[in-house]
Amino acid sequence: MSVYSQTAEDLAESWDKHHISTIFPSDVRHTDLKKYLEKLKGLGVKVEQVGFSNASREIYQVEWGTGPLKVMMWSQMHGDEPTATSSLIDMFAFLQTHKDKNWVKKLGETMTIRAVPMLNPDGQELYQRRNLQGIDINRDAVDLKTPEARLLKMLRDNWSPAIGFNLHNQQSLTTVGPTRRQASISFLVVFGDAAKTTNEGHERNKRVASAMVTALQKFIPGHIGRYGDEWAPTAFGDNFSAWGTPTILIETGALYGKDEMYLVKMNFIAFLTALNSIATGSEKTQDPSIYVNLPENTSGGLVDLIFRSATIVKTGEMTQMMVGDIAAVAERRRASFLNSTKIRGVGDMRNLTGLEEYDASSFYVAQRFGRTKSGEMAELLFYKKDRVIDWTSTELEKQFPPDAVFSAGKWAKGEKLVPRRRP
Repeated sequence: MSVYSQTAEDLAESWDKHHISTIFPSDVRHTDLKKYLEKLKGLGVKVEQVGFSNASREIYQVEWGTGPLKVMMWSQMHGDEPTATSSLIDMFAFLQTHKDKNWVKKLGETMTIRAVPMLNPDGQELYQRRNLQGIDINRDAVDLKTPEARLLKMLRDNWSPAIGFNLHNQQSLTTVGPTRRQASISFLVVFGDAAKTTNEGHERNKRVASAMVTALQKFIPGHIGRYGDEWAPTAFGDNFSAWGTPTILIETGALYGKDEMYLVKMNFIAFLTALNSIATGSEKTQDPSIYVNLPENTSGGLVDLIFRSATIVKTGEMTQMMVGDIAAVAERRRASFLNSTKIRGVGDMRNLTGLEEYDASSFYVAQRFGRTKSGEMAELLFYKKDRVIDWTSTELEKQFPPDAVFSAGKWAKGEKLVPRRRP
């Protein structure tokens, strides 16, 4: 094995031992980012302020390495897509503290890496996609109405990087092709025009993407997808490629049973696998079909929760009952915030699969506020069918305490009473 070789397992172990990110990414505020960056500066990493957001929050660029190949990475241009920001922090900390390793030394001699973590600090502060002007920065590559977009373009134009990494989060219920498996990571080697014209940089990026897929398959097999490659003429990834910086899009989703930090680790593995494959030239031996043949992202068939075969009660003066399923989805939120779960559908939900499913056939189920319909909160009261309940009661929950309660995305009462079923 070459002294420059680094396996995915090695990288995973390195993250476990050395990562400096300590907060769930969704809870990382601009002030937390600045603390992370101070740690990097303390390690000797070059960190500089390069601009301001619409609300005058500082935007920073981190630089590492002295090699001739220019690599540019940027994260969180959508404020509620935070995973890669923490991964970048961990990556730079690791590279700086392991400069004596042969493969890290090779990396630094081969390339210079610049990264903008948290391009949209205003959107992050509100935990929203758009910036403070209400504009999607990733659709502002042409009009340049936002200061964040103007900054990103200037940083690219003034440096002319040879490769770009555009780092995002996708919806947690995005699936791998027609399966019901979450797409935990999805890749796209971005074309630079609507005709999908290829070039040497694009072909290289397909091989680099294949290297990342191969590494991640050891940890999240079956949970890697390919993002749709429709030409987006106002998006930054498409325009970076058009301007001469062939770009790879990395979209992080979710993985049931794993927390946000696990996906930080997956990104860490992906980033360093990609960079090392470029530095060593090993990407040249990668099979591009590994990337090309990834199933394309799909959505619509997966939900967070389904309560199957419930006797659904519409409470009030005109009590109505029906037997059916209740599907629910959790809204994107910060980890420290209260879970907000809403009803996605009521009725025959056989076309959907839940990450969690429950057999509610032995229960009456009523929405806490009498509104069991799509779009309402999934605040659900469960009553055993052998009970006699006055559904017209104006104080239903007080006069007739439920046997189980599902509230704020979790069981508040009777967790083991409603049996789990296999999706």
